[in-house]
Amino acid sequence: MASIPTFSSLPDKPAVTPPAHLAHVVLQTAQLRVMQTFYEIFLGAHTVYSNDHLAFLTYDQEHHRIALAALPGIVPRSEKSSGLNHIAFTFPSLTSLLTAYQQRKKHGMQPTLCVNHGPTTSIYYRDPDGNTIETQVDGFEEPADATAFMESEAFAKNPLGVEFVPEVWMEKLGEGVDERSLMVRDEDDAAGALDIERLVEKLKGGKVNGK
Repeated sequence: MASIPTFSSLPDKPAVTPPAHLAHVVLQTAQLRVMQTFYEIFLGAHTVYSNDHLAFLTYDQEHHRIALAALPGIVPRSEKSSGLNHIAFTFPSLTSLLTAYQQRKKHGMQPTLCVNHGPTTSIYYRDPDGNTIETQVDGFEEPADATAFMESEAFAKNPLGVEFVPEVWMEKLGEGVDERSLMVRDEDDAAGALDIERLVEKLKGGKVNGK
């Protein structure tokens, strides 16, 4: 069993032990039940526990992945305040990502942005409070390859990505195009390339779901 170092044995600025994984996200809200219902549908989740002020939801083996807190005095979030920009959820394949996209559409949940970043292919949404949610699939089988792409000249030239149309990609998958081939970012697609102004316009100007 590993021993814990004494405080005095540590150097002045030691490297800190990293966590094993990110456990959960807590969102404060003034509309608890609306947000609870939204995330149950959006993530295919279930509520483990809730009361008049709290709700704990999960979609896997973890006891909770999303917690919602209706705290006194909560006001609507400001788009211009500093802080958390979005939370992201990874899917195991492009097919599962697009399947969830189709299912959410049946619930009236529309994305704000669909973009091939390169390291990931991502579909963004806004929840009833206006928080941004990213759903993604890794564009590379090996994390080292994604890191190498992020260190490349192509990524430096366009770190935001290229927009795509899910329906077009679903049609190509139906024609037998390989998922990995489809997720190779088209560096020559100047029309679909994002700049920061368009990114903000799409993410913040899109539909707030669940209202």
